[in-house]
Amino acid sequence: MLKNPWWVVVGAVLGLLVGNGAIMHFTFGVLLKPIGEEFGWSRGTVSMAMVIGLVCTGLMTPLVGILVDRYGIRRVALPFITLFALIVAAASLTPAVPAVFIAIYGLMGLAAAGQTPLIYSKSIVATFDDRRGLALGIAMAGVGLGVALVPQFTQALIGVVGWRGAYVGLGIITVLFAVPAVAFLVREPDRALAAATGEAPKVLPGLTGREALKTRYFWLLVVPFFALAAAANGTITHVVPLLTDRGVSPQMATTALSMAGLSLIAGRLLAGWLLDRMFAPYVAVVFIVTPLLGIMLLMSTHDTTMATVATVLMGLGIGAEVDLIAFFISRYLGLRSFGEIYGYLFAIFMLANGIGPFVMGVSFDKAGSYVPVLWVFAGGLVLAAVLILMMGPYIYPSKQDLARRKLAAQEA
Repeated sequence: MLKNPWWVVVGAVLGLLVGNGAIMHFTFGVLLKPIGEEFGWSRGTVSMAMVIGLVCTGLMTPLVGILVDRYGIRRVALPFITLFALIVAAASLTPAVPAVFIAIYGLMGLAAAGQTPLIYSKSIVATFDDRRGLALGIAMAGVGLGVALVPQFTQALIGVVGWRGAYVGLGIITVLFAVPAVAFLVREPDRALAAATGEAPKVLPGLTGREALKTRYFWLLVVPFFALAAAANGTITHVVPLLTDRGVSPQMATTALSMAGLSLIAGRLLAGWLLDRMFAPYVAVVFIVTPLLGIMLLMSTHDTTMATVATVLMGLGIGAEVDLIAFFISRYLGLRSFGEIYGYLFAIFMLANGIGPFVMGVSFDKAGSYVPVLWVFAGGLVLAAVLILMMGPYIYPSKQDLARRKLAAQEA
């Protein structure tokens, strides 16, 4: 095991480059059309596979978190990653039966729960204390890199070996990147704390999952992160049709969406940097207000430049949420059952990711406009900002914060 703690971050970036989002979710739009054309399936039929896959990931993640807390990262993650890669490759064998394709994605979603940010966040929060925010921000930028690069790789594979070969290629790169990252770079939490303190604790500091569910801190996190995920992802998913409905050219609307992808990466890095320098609820409010401003701009402007700015603001909100979840858990609920607690919040996050785009579509179908649901999103974000400010002081502060408190007490 390499001694420099930043190798853990390198491992997380490599692993998340081929994480569940990049491999299963964001490649789907590239694969959807060629699959539908070969089998004559509607886009709705093909898309149902993704819905089932995301639901299965959300349901399975809390169980993976419990297993990781009990048995360690590698014992759980490596089998899940291998199984995930095999199922992705097995999608290349899909017959002309929609139910089989949907079932494959259901299984893929279950296995994908072992290749989410949970695995890497657990190691990072144990390895880093004072620079925890920056480490999380850099690590989670791996998700953004995967979103930017893996769909392009998939499109190139389709051009050479077709969509079936593309699934095989995605399975291969998952193994090539994630397995070595977890096996050689990602530290087990107890060993990470031992490296940082010189002595491994018998029990990691923090609450059990059951204890966490009884605290106000957990529930004060649920609503803000649900509202943020639903609003940001719901709006981004429909931003191209929303803009083109307002007279923006399809090319400019797509460019705005690409800018959102870049701001996603920037949001994760900026959030991580700020978390080490500011009180976490204040940082969270910044990244709740930015998509709120984006929504207000989208509802009020027909100008292409301002619409692009609004989309970038939405991307910043999407980019920060995964960093913030991990950091808040570590400071308010501790590391003892970090995986289980993260699993609960990640499941809620995945649910919000699905509900946001759905209610946007319903709003347009029923009212002929996205504006009604955008007002609902805006109200939800205002409530989220209020609730996150009610968190209070850290329960598990960094050593640096403890030293400041001690000094302040002595001076008083």
